[in-house]
Amino acid sequence: SVLGTTGIVIPYSCSSWIHSIHRGVDVARAAGLDHIAACTGSTSERTVQALYDLPDMALIDMGDFAGGTLKYLKRRPIRRVTLAGGFAKLAKLAQGHLDLHSSRSTVDLADLAAELGALDPATGSAAEGAVSAGEVLALAGAHRPALARRIAERARLAAGEAAGPAVAIEALVVDRGGAILAHVPGW
Repeated sequence: SVLGTTGIVIPYSCSSWIHSIHRGVDVARAAGLDHIAACTGSTSERTVQALYDLPDMALIDMGDFAGGTLKYLKRRPIRRVTLAGGFAKLAKLAQGHLDLHSSRSTVDLADLAAELGALDPATGSAAEGAVSAGEVLALAGAHRPALARRIAERARLAAGEAAGPAVAIEALVVDRGGAILAHVPGW
């Protein structure tokens, strides 16, 4: 089962979830939509909805299945895709993970500390002892927007590589409250 931030347990197999993603993309294509949003959760989905006012059929709940979403889009492209999620989820994608679930991929904290170190060496050194992506982001302080942007840029590139050239990807890093930390356009 999948337990999200709502506390409501919704039983899904991984296969069923991925099939629901595929059907969502198929419906969007059949409706002639040229812009969809693939979101890791309800917070990022609400943020994208507020930003673009997309129809419900354009909102794809990809959860942790970035790979299943992006690979399907490679075979059945939609011209513009907004990829939105939290800092840690997009950091995993930026680092090349296509399955974003905590039991199947982990954030490379040394990589995040190095990204922060490129912005501010002292803060990057302090982040080397961090135990979570959230801690690295908190330590970033005034460099938080720049760090989030670097991660969004890398996530956009990784997603674009998986989805192929027919799909323009933009990336949004969203905090737990739904505020946009970084927005990297793809078109």
